[in-house]
Amino acid sequence: MITFLQLLSLFFIASKVDEEDKDKDSKYDLSLYKRGDLLEVPRTLFTHFGIYLGNNRVAHFIPDILPVFTKNKAAISKMVTNNRLILGVIAKSASVRVDSLADFAYGSEILVNHMDKLCSQPPLEGDEVARRAEKLMGSMTYSLLWYNCEHYVMYCRYGMAISYQTYQFCLTVRKIICSRMNAYLTALCGTGTVLYLGSITLLTTVPTLLVPFTIWMAS
Repeated sequence: MITFLQLLSLFFIASKVDEEDKDKDSKYDLSLYKRGDLLEVPRTLFTHFGIYLGNNRVAHFIPDILPVFTKNKAAISKMVTNNRLILGVIAKSASVRVDSLADFAYGSEILVNHMDKLCSQPPLEGDEVARRAEKLMGSMTYSLLWYNCEHYVMYCRYGMAISYQTYQFCLTVRKIICSRMNAYLTALCGTGTVLYLGSITLLTTVPTLLVPFTIWMAS
């Protein structure tokens, strides 16, 4: 009988073969990047960020499930596939590591220092950016909202750990939760609960009155 860990291993092996083949044809002109550059690439469901250290090396904070199951440094050092990344996000297992430009980019086009146009804070000197990136090397707890790859690079280049992706996500969620339509629907559900139970109790009063009122006031 195949165990869960065996299935997981097969999952990694199958994805690694396909995804490593995809990177073989990737070519990047190293002369386009200088030490301290902030690099970003589209990957899976979000944009991934890193700091270029020079000599075809990129420091980036990336989730990875593999260290949870093995201490094999040779296996862990290989390119982090999308499957490993997604499971790492769920497990909140991540580290700041150094990879080649091709492994970091994962076959995608690279955008250089795009954040300079969005951030009001001027960037630090390239050597200082790279020094900060190298100083934070190692394992850290990953949080999709509170500390992700964008927080890491923003601290390194601008001195403040913020994430525009997280901000836009929270803003979207706030608009959905704190909308007047949601207040109407919550009140309707609460009223339906009261009618179904046939009585007014603390359990029915909260969703019927307080929750819709709070959402309404926040909208």
